[in-house]
Amino acid sequence: MLPPRRLSIRYSMVLSLAFLCACAALSRAGEETLLLNSAGASILVVFPNPPPEPLRQEVKDWITKASAAVSHYYQRYPVPAVKVTVNVRGLSGINSGRASGWNGANIAIAVGRATKVEQFNEDWIMTHEMVHLAFPSVDQSHHWIEEGLATYIEPIARLRVGQLTPDKVWGDMYDGMVNGLPETGDRGLDYTPTWGRTYWGGAMFCLFADVGIRERTHNQKGLEDALRAILREKGNIQTEARLTDLLETGDAATGVPVLTSLYHEWAGKPVTPDLRSFWRDLGVSKDGNNVRFDDTARLASIRYAIGKGGP
Repeated sequence: MLPPRRLSIRYSMVLSLAFLCACAALSRAGEETLLLNSAGASILVVFPNPPPEPLRQEVKDWITKASAAVSHYYQRYPVPAVKVTVNVRGLSGINSGRASGWNGANIAIAVGRATKVEQFNEDWIMTHEMVHLAFPSVDQSHHWIEEGLATYIEPIARLRVGQLTPDKVWGDMYDGMVNGLPETGDRGLDYTPTWGRTYWGGAMFCLFADVGIRERTHNQKGLEDALRAILREKGNIQTEARLTDLLETGDAATGVPVLTSLYHEWAGKPVTPDLRSFWRDLGVSKDGNNVRFDDTARLASIRYAIGKGGP
């Protein structure tokens, strides 16, 4: 059952822009704001506690890089306007990221005052939260698709614009996907809201869907084609929709019913894919910390296309 706050795509865009204008006009005393642009979208960065100049520039570069990766993946920024609140705190590091679509698109995140450039370059949280902006809100039982998409797309989007290496992306997935496998008592993705199943189980769904779409379309379509259609036709985080409707929209865009079929297979019962065979088919293996690629593997061309984008 969806809460009664479904918005039309056009109405949500109007609210986004109005909300951003209001935020800029009503900034509190002592706050600092910074207005950025990504693919025509407005990103209002708000510092409730203004940082020193070097940190301000690093935050600007960090947000700009994250927005560039997300805009490249979706061929647009997910929302016409977003407010990003950066809470500067005493420690080092980045944490507490959260995206929402209530009263306009919002991201809130905490940054330590002593955070180094290398930490910003290595950070995944800002890109992860921006990916959340691109998918409509669904029922709580489907939270795994929201987190799974963000977990899967974040490194792929960064890889495609040169922010990460193939070794880093595929090595992390090789290590991480095992966390998404069902354990004793699992009842399927819709009924097992554990950390592993929500984040990595959802990411595994996305990876298998991406590969499945590319296999059935001879590498002419990918998961991004489905997600771009969902964003275009069904809206972003400020709208609400039923997951089955979204998956059908994605399937229509790719021409193959991979998303719907995989959902019906994995949603209500535990499914344990053979990850060892899957990685062998993609041509990915690890020897200690070293990632190895086999470009003669059956699905090596699909692995390459996922990292590059396009056929």
